[in-house]
Amino acid sequence: MLPIVPVPQRRLDDYREAAGPDAVERLRKAAAPLTGAKVLHVNSTAFGGGVAELLFAQVPLMNDLGIETVWQVIEGAEDFFTVTKFAHNGLQGAEVPWTPEMEAIYLDRCRSNAQGVAEGFDYMIIHDPQPAGILGALEEQGRRTGKWIWRCHIDLSAPHVPVLNFFSRQVAGYDGAVFTMEEFAPPSLRGPRLFVIPPSIDPLSLKNVYIDHETVYEVLTRYGVDRSRPILTQVSRFDPWKDPLGVIDAYRLARKEVPGLQLLLIGSMAHDDPEGWHYLEVTEAYRQGDPDIFLLSNLHEVGNLEVNAFQRASAVVVQKSLREGFGLVVSEAMWKEVPVVGGDVGGIRLQIEDGVTGFLVTSVEACAERVVQILGDPELRSKMGRAGRERVAERFLTLRELQDYVGMLSAL
Repeated sequence: MLPIVPVPQRRLDDYREAAGPDAVERLRKAAAPLTGAKVLHVNSTAFGGGVAELLFAQVPLMNDLGIETVWQVIEGAEDFFTVTKFAHNGLQGAEVPWTPEMEAIYLDRCRSNAQGVAEGFDYMIIHDPQPAGILGALEEQGRRTGKWIWRCHIDLSAPHVPVLNFFSRQVAGYDGAVFTMEEFAPPSLRGPRLFVIPPSIDPLSLKNVYIDHETVYEVLTRYGVDRSRPILTQVSRFDPWKDPLGVIDAYRLARKEVPGLQLLLIGSMAHDDPEGWHYLEVTEAYRQGDPDIFLLSNLHEVGNLEVNAFQRASAVVVQKSLREGFGLVVSEAMWKEVPVVGGDVGGIRLQIEDGVTGFLVTSVEACAERVVQILGDPELRSKMGRAGRERVAERFLTLRELQDYVGMLSAL
């Protein structure tokens, strides 16, 4: 049996204040026809990524709605996760090597994981490329039951064709496929019924719940960050698509105009991302020993509370991605009334209304310019912060995504 991830108990009524009573009642009404249904989520890791964050909120709330929901994670060796990292990069557009040997490693591990998938569920929601091949393995064994949904959290709008062709075959038999944006779905994908569901943040998670100034100050002090000087922060995996080197370049340009500026690059090292360890070393070398650039991660005991504190202490948050499925950290910062300068790509465009809730940029120079502009205009910073929180409250909280999910399940 694949490992089952334990999740904390959550009650839908706890969200009345953050999301509003109307959102709670709309979700209850939408979910009522699914009472007693059984849902299984499968992904590749229980920590270190946006998918895990989403499931920690959604699985207990689905159970509170009367939908019996379980979350399993697949198991894989280093060679498997190396292949799936190539697949991830290839699906986002990188021209990666892709060979029959890599396909064999992937399919062999999917067959092995298929043996441990729990049975007796009405709906199976499979997240991202890593476990996508499990359905085909079960069909080989004559064990397919229920409805199967592939939830793709990445941008497939300009993929490396050999990788897309392989994964199109893996998901052709699914009943549904979910993308963050309509344009993320490749036209060549045939078979599943398409659904568009943007992700969301959990306003009651330790990363997003309100914390007082004393707690923020204690966290800054613990990590040697000077609260009297402005802070620029990016929270993301150490990954070339997140462009941490470009963030450092933008920081260095901005610091010429804002002496004393500090940069926090905060990541989470996940076991399913072997490339992350290498890119952390690359970023550390690029930092060149600058004492005002902080590279922090779960290796330094940085968890959700610390990320919350760092985001609240920031004058500006950046998410200078070159490709981005969504970027939950954008909504996290906006929820905390911190303006965001983000790459003009993918799901970041859904969140940032350019010039209203933050700025969209396409270069290092533009990123630095917008950071300096926000730092130099307290009124703009305050106005953008309020507008950002309102946008997240309307569009990007957990209950809205759950309502989209139950609507999809009902439609299937």
